[in-house]
Amino acid sequence: MSCTALADAIVKASSGDAAGPHTQAQAQALKDVLVALGSGAPADLTLDPALRVPLATALADYAPDLHEMLGGIGITDFLAKAAPQAPPWQSDGTYHLTVLADTLQNVIRAIAQDPHAYALLRMAETRSTARRLAAVPADAADYSLSVSPTEGARALGTLDGIANAVIRGKDEGQAQAWRVAVLGSLLHGEASLKSEQNPLATHLTEAWLQNTKSAPEEERFSRLRAQGVDLVSEWAKERKMDEQTQQGLLAKVERSALSGYNAIKP
Repeated sequence: MSCTALADAIVKASSGDAAGPHTQAQAQALKDVLVALGSGAPADLTLDPALRVPLATALADYAPDLHEMLGGIGITDFLAKAAPQAPPWQSDGTYHLTVLADTLQNVIRAIAQDPHAYALLRMAETRSTARRLAAVPADAADYSLSVSPTEGARALGTLDGIANAVIRGKDEGQAQAWRVAVLGSLLHGEASLKSEQNPLATHLTEAWLQNTKSAPEEERFSRLRAQGVDLVSEWAKERKMDEQTQQGLLAKVERSALSGYNAIKP
């Protein structure tokens, strides 16, 4: 089987319908692939270019699970459910994908050698973070108010760390070409297309895209490091959050993003 045929088979075996949900067999198929690929050291994993975008597509189909795995798992008994031998678990009418953090990060790092694949995962996480923010109840306070912003920031910070690891393996010309291609896919390519979401989630995503497009060209890629803060700032504005609460929350968000970034070894 060629790599192209294998990639198509992985997407077909693991993807749900347009609106979800996933079956146990679909989630198990993708878990088996991720475990087989990602269980070694990052330096040992090199993916054929034909596999990178399809694997990103398959992972993006599990965007809520990807968000949980990148951002700090909020599910009970995560380690048991993430273990290689543990089957997919079911809730809310669908089966969920859960693998160990190192396994997931190793695979994403290999996928992200293709800037378009990285942008696809980045946009999937952007939308997941926006949806989680939009779902926070109007009367939320303390932990209930901060958990979604900080988890989203950590997930995006983890992707920032992976981007940094990818760039460090390239010369400056290759690194710059990678950055340009990522931004092109995020801001102007298929990854930036709207999906059906909560109106507030759509607004948060589109506002972030527009603000990034409006930034000076030389600053756009560096703005990705502030994405968690930028999304939460816009969200706080929409909620008419008082200044003291907003500043305290943004400080937590910034720390969470940094912790995700630092968790990735260069």
